[in-house]
Amino acid sequence: MIFRQLFEPLSGTCTYLLGCADTGAALLIDPVVNSIDRDLAELQRLGLRLAYTLDTHIHADHITAALQLKQRVGSRIAMPDFDRLPCADVGLAEGTPLQMGSVVLQPLHTPGHTDGHHAYALADRVFTGDVLLIDGCGRTDFQNGSAAALYRSVHDKLYTLADECLVYPGHDYQGRRVSSVAQEKLRNPRLGAGRTLEEFERIMGELKLPYPKFIDHAVPGNRRCGVCPDDLPEPLQAYCQNMTDSPQG
Repeated sequence: MIFRQLFEPLSGTCTYLLGCADTGAALLIDPVVNSIDRDLAELQRLGLRLAYTLDTHIHADHITAALQLKQRVGSRIAMPDFDRLPCADVGLAEGTPLQMGSVVLQPLHTPGHTDGHHAYALADRVFTGDVLLIDGCGRTDFQNGSAAALYRSVHDKLYTLADECLVYPGHDYQGRRVSSVAQEKLRNPRLGAGRTLEEFERIMGELKLPYPKFIDHAVPGNRRCGVCPDDLPEPLQAYCQNMTDSPQG
Protein backbone atom coordinates (compact mmCIF):
# COMPACT_ATOMS: atom_id res chain seq x y z
CA MET A 1 0.00 0.00 0.00
CA ILE A 2 1.09 3.55 -0.76
CA PHE A 3 0.41 5.92 2.12
CA ARG A 4 0.86 9.64 2.63
CA GLN A 5 -0.31 11.95 5.40
CA LEU A 6 -0.93 15.50 4.21
CA PHE A 7 -1.61 18.53 6.40
CA GLU A 8 -3.66 21.66 5.75
CA PRO A 9 -2.55 24.33 8.25
CA LEU A 10 -5.48 26.76 8.16
CA SER A 11 -7.94 24.29 9.69
CA GLY A 12 -5.31 21.93 11.09
CA THR A 13 -6.76 19.11 8.99
CA CYS A 14 -4.96 15.85 8.23
CA THR A 15 -5.78 14.36 4.82
CA TYR A 16 -4.79 10.78 4.09
CA LEU A 17 -3.80 9.39 0.71
CA LEU A 18 -4.03 5.61 0.30
CA GLY A 19 -2.98 3.96 -2.94
CA CYS A 20 -3.04 0.44 -4.31
CA ALA A 21 0.29 -0.38 -5.92
CA ASP A 22 -1.30 -3.17 -8.00
CA THR A 23 -4.07 -1.15 -9.66
CA GLY A 24 -2.75 2.42 -9.41
CA ALA A 25 -6.02 3.52 -7.77
CA ALA A 26 -6.03 5.89 -4.80
CA LEU A 27 -8.42 7.43 -2.32
CA LEU A 28 -8.29 10.51 -0.12
CA ILE A 29 -9.76 10.64 3.37
CA ASP A 30 -10.97 14.10 4.43
CA PRO A 31 -9.60 16.17 1.51
CA VAL A 32 -9.79 19.96 1.92
CA VAL A 33 -10.97 22.22 -0.89
CA ASN A 34 -8.12 24.73 -0.60
CA SER A 35 -5.53 21.94 -0.94
CA ILE A 36 -6.82 20.35 -4.13
CA ASP A 37 -3.82 21.30 -6.25
CA ARG A 38 -1.41 19.92 -3.66
CA ASP A 39 -3.30 16.62 -3.50
CA LEU A 40 -3.51 16.23 -7.27
CA ALA A 41 0.18 17.02 -7.62
CA GLU A 42 1.02 14.33 -5.06
CA LEU A 43 -1.16 11.79 -6.84
CA GLN A 44 0.54 12.60 -10.14
CA ARG A 45 3.97 12.35 -8.55
CA LEU A 46 3.11 8.88 -7.27
CA GLY A 47 1.59 7.78 -10.58
CA LEU A 48 -1.85 7.22 -9.05
CA ARG A 49 -5.38 8.00 -10.24
CA LEU A 50 -7.94 9.16 -7.72
CA ALA A 51 -10.83 6.69 -7.48
CA TYR A 52 -12.59 7.84 -4.29
CA THR A 53 -12.84 10.61 -1.77
CA LEU A 54 -14.08 9.72 1.71
CA ASP A 55 -15.15 12.03 4.47
CA THR A 56 -15.41 10.98 8.09
CA HIS A 57 -18.34 13.34 8.73
CA ILE A 58 -19.97 16.60 7.68
CA HIS A 59 -17.23 19.02 8.66
CA ALA A 60 -17.81 22.35 10.39
CA ASP A 61 -14.31 23.83 10.06
CA HIS A 62 -13.47 23.41 6.38
CA ILE A 63 -15.04 22.63 3.01
CA THR A 64 -14.45 19.14 1.66
CA ALA A 65 -12.79 18.83 -1.75
CA ALA A 66 -15.01 15.87 -2.72
CA LEU A 67 -17.19 17.62 -5.28
CA GLN A 68 -14.46 19.63 -6.98
CA LEU A 69 -12.22 16.58 -7.22
CA LYS A 70 -15.06 14.63 -8.82
CA GLN A 71 -15.54 17.44 -11.32
CA ARG A 72 -11.83 17.63 -12.12
CA VAL A 73 -10.73 13.98 -12.22
CA GLY A 74 -13.91 11.88 -12.06
CA SER A 75 -13.42 10.43 -8.58
CA ARG A 76 -16.43 8.98 -6.77
CA ILE A 77 -17.73 10.59 -3.59
CA ALA A 78 -18.06 8.20 -0.63
CA MET A 79 -19.82 9.50 2.47
CA PRO A 80 -21.36 7.92 5.57
CA ASP A 81 -24.71 6.54 4.48
CA PHE A 82 -26.17 7.76 7.78
CA ASP A 83 -26.29 11.33 6.46
CA ARG A 84 -28.19 10.40 3.25
CA LEU A 85 -26.49 13.02 1.11
CA PRO A 86 -27.92 13.07 -2.44
CA CYS A 87 -24.54 14.17 -3.80
CA ALA A 88 -22.75 11.00 -2.61
CA ASP A 89 -22.00 8.22 -5.08
CA VAL A 90 -21.26 5.60 -2.43
CA GLY A 91 -22.83 5.26 1.01
CA LEU A 92 -20.50 3.92 3.69
CA ALA A 93 -21.85 1.83 6.55
CA GLU A 94 -20.38 -0.28 9.31
CA GLY A 95 -20.22 -3.93 8.30
CA THR A 96 -19.75 -3.18 4.59
CA PRO A 97 -16.07 -2.76 3.62
CA LEU A 98 -14.93 -0.39 0.91
CA GLN A 99 -12.46 -2.23 -1.32
CA MET A 100 -10.14 -0.54 -3.79
CA GLY A 101 -7.74 -3.13 -5.13
CA SER A 102 -5.64 -4.37 -2.22
CA VAL A 103 -6.87 -1.56 0.06
CA VAL A 104 -9.84 -2.60 2.21
CA LEU A 105 -11.34 -0.07 4.61
CA GLN A 106 -13.74 -1.03 7.37
CA PRO A 107 -16.17 1.79 8.23
CA LEU A 108 -16.95 2.14 11.94
CA HIS A 109 -19.94 4.22 12.98
CA THR A 110 -18.52 6.41 15.74
CA PRO A 111 -21.12 9.06 16.67
CA GLY A 112 -20.51 11.72 19.27
CA HIS A 113 -18.77 14.56 17.47
CA THR A 114 -21.60 14.36 14.94
CA ASP A 115 -24.32 11.74 14.83
CA GLY A 116 -23.15 10.41 11.46
CA HIS A 117 -19.40 10.32 12.15
CA HIS A 118 -17.46 7.31 10.87
CA ALA A 119 -13.89 6.17 11.48
CA TYR A 120 -12.13 3.92 8.97
CA ALA A 121 -10.02 0.95 10.04
CA LEU A 122 -7.35 -0.55 7.81
CA ALA A 123 -5.11 -3.43 8.95
CA ASP A 124 -2.69 -1.87 11.44
CA ARG A 125 -4.20 1.63 11.56
CA VAL A 126 -7.41 3.55 12.05
CA PHE A 127 -8.41 6.96 10.73
CA THR A 128 -10.39 8.46 13.57
CA GLY A 129 -11.59 11.77 12.15
CA ASP A 130 -12.66 14.08 14.96
CA VAL A 131 -13.97 11.50 17.40
CA LEU A 132 -10.51 10.66 18.78
CA LEU A 133 -7.58 13.06 18.51
CA ILE A 134 -4.08 12.76 19.94
CA ASP A 135 -4.54 13.49 23.66
CA GLY A 136 -8.03 14.80 23.00
CA CYS A 137 -11.27 14.51 21.06
CA GLY A 138 -13.64 16.62 19.01
CA ARG A 139 -16.28 18.83 20.58
CA THR A 140 -19.72 17.37 21.23
CA ASP A 141 -21.99 20.42 21.43
CA PHE A 142 -23.01 20.87 17.76
CA GLN A 143 -24.43 18.80 14.86
CA ASN A 144 -26.32 16.39 17.11
CA GLY A 145 -23.15 15.67 19.07
CA SER A 146 -23.25 13.78 22.34
CA ALA A 147 -20.56 13.31 24.97
CA ALA A 148 -22.08 9.99 26.03
CA ALA A 149 -22.18 8.73 22.43
CA LEU A 150 -18.57 9.80 21.79
CA TYR A 151 -17.40 8.06 24.96
CA ARG A 152 -19.09 4.83 23.88
CA SER A 153 -17.72 5.14 20.33
CA VAL A 154 -14.17 5.40 21.61
CA HIS A 155 -14.38 2.81 24.38
CA ASP A 156 -16.61 0.25 22.66
CA LYS A 157 -15.12 0.47 19.15
CA LEU A 158 -11.77 2.25 18.89
CA TYR A 159 -10.32 1.04 22.19
CA THR A 160 -11.23 -2.55 21.31
CA LEU A 161 -8.77 -2.45 18.41
CA ALA A 162 -5.28 -3.86 19.01
CA ASP A 163 -3.12 -1.77 21.33
CA GLU A 164 -0.50 -1.41 18.61
CA CYS A 165 -3.05 -0.11 16.10
CA LEU A 166 -1.92 3.30 14.85
CA VAL A 167 -4.28 6.21 15.40
CA TYR A 168 -4.32 8.79 12.62
CA PRO A 169 -6.51 11.74 13.68
CA GLY A 170 -8.51 14.16 11.57
CA HIS A 171 -6.84 17.17 13.18
CA ASP A 172 -3.88 18.20 15.25
CA TYR A 173 -2.83 21.68 16.25
CA GLN A 174 0.48 20.93 17.95
CA GLY A 175 2.57 19.32 15.22
CA ARG A 176 1.72 15.72 16.16
CA ARG A 177 0.71 13.30 13.44
CA VAL A 178 0.18 9.78 14.82
CA SER A 179 -0.59 7.99 18.05
CA SER A 180 -1.67 4.47 18.98
CA VAL A 181 -4.63 2.86 20.71
CA ALA A 182 -2.42 1.94 23.66
CA GLN A 183 -1.13 5.50 24.00
CA GLU A 184 -4.61 7.02 23.96
CA LYS A 185 -5.90 4.50 26.48
CA LEU A 186 -3.03 5.37 28.77
CA ARG A 187 -2.73 9.12 28.61
CA ASN A 188 -5.60 10.79 26.76
CA PRO A 189 -6.65 13.38 29.37
CA ARG A 190 -10.32 13.14 28.39
CA LEU A 191 -10.77 9.53 27.36
CA GLY A 192 -7.83 7.64 28.86
CA ALA A 193 -6.38 6.73 32.23
CA GLY A 194 -9.62 5.13 33.38
CA ARG A 195 -11.84 8.18 32.94
CA THR A 196 -15.47 7.32 33.63
CA LEU A 197 -18.39 8.41 31.48
CA GLU A 198 -19.48 10.81 34.20
CA GLU A 199 -16.03 12.39 34.34
CA PHE A 200 -15.95 12.74 30.57
CA GLU A 201 -19.39 14.35 30.42
CA ARG A 202 -18.31 16.83 33.09
CA ILE A 203 -15.09 17.67 31.20
CA MET A 204 -16.94 18.26 27.94
CA GLY A 205 -19.69 20.24 29.64
CA GLU A 206 -17.19 22.61 31.22
CA LEU A 207 -15.23 23.44 28.03
CA LYS A 208 -17.29 26.52 27.18
CA LEU A 209 -15.96 26.57 23.61
CA PRO A 210 -16.70 29.55 21.32
CA TYR A 211 -19.16 29.22 18.47
CA PRO A 212 -17.27 27.80 15.46
CA LYS A 213 -16.39 30.67 13.15
CA PHE A 214 -16.90 28.73 9.90
CA ILE A 215 -19.73 26.34 10.80
CA ASP A 216 -22.57 28.36 9.26
CA HIS A 217 -20.81 28.19 5.88
CA ALA A 218 -19.12 24.79 6.10
CA VAL A 219 -22.04 22.60 7.14
CA PRO A 220 -24.44 23.60 4.33
CA GLY A 221 -21.57 23.52 1.85
CA ASN A 222 -20.52 20.05 2.97
CA ARG A 223 -24.07 18.73 2.89
CA ARG A 224 -23.67 19.38 -0.85
CA CYS A 225 -20.34 17.48 -0.85
CA GLY A 226 -18.21 20.61 -0.94
CA VAL A 227 -19.76 23.81 -2.27
CA CYS A 228 -18.01 27.05 -1.35
CA PRO A 229 -20.52 29.82 -0.54
CA ASP A 230 -20.47 32.98 -2.61
CA ASP A 231 -21.02 35.26 0.37
CA LEU A 232 -17.99 34.46 2.51
CA PRO A 233 -16.82 37.36 4.68
CA GLU A 234 -13.33 38.49 3.74
CA PRO A 235 -11.66 37.05 6.90
CA LEU A 236 -12.95 33.59 5.91
CA GLN A 237 -12.23 33.64 2.17
CA ALA A 238 -8.96 31.74 2.57
CA TYR A 239 -11.01 28.67 3.53
CA CYS A 240 -12.12 28.34 -0.09
CA GLN A 241 -9.05 29.61 -1.89
CA ASN A 242 -6.01 27.69 -3.01
CA MET A 243 -3.44 27.60 -0.22
CA THR A 244 0.09 28.66 -1.03
CA ASP A 245 1.44 27.02 2.14
CA SER A 246 -0.04 23.59 2.73
CA PRO A 247 2.88 21.32 3.56
CA GLN A 248 2.89 17.59 3.91
CA GLY A 249 2.83 16.17 7.39
